[in-house]
Amino acid sequence: MSEAVEREFIVGSPLGLHARPAGRFVALVSEFSSEISVGKNDEWVNGGSVLSILSLAASQGTALRIRAVGEDAEQAVSELGALVEADEEVPA
Repeated sequence: MSEAVEREFIVGSPLGLHARPAGRFVALVSEFSSEISVGKNDEWVNGGSVLSILSLAASQGTALRIRAVGEDAEQAVSELGALVEADEEVPA
């Protein structure tokens, strides 16, 4: 069984994790075989659901935890964390 990898990242975009970056996050999640969750405070949501990500209402400066369990967990957390911390809009 694979161990969980979990790290905290700070939302970098001035607009926060709104619909477009949440969609890009979910698209990136789908590239990994690991099970991915995102947490804010004590609330954890499915990393593969745009609506769940949006429910976290993550504005710029919000601390989010990304947890992945699976064979590519380390890579998943690193790449997803880089997306969360990007300080400008990523082109669609």
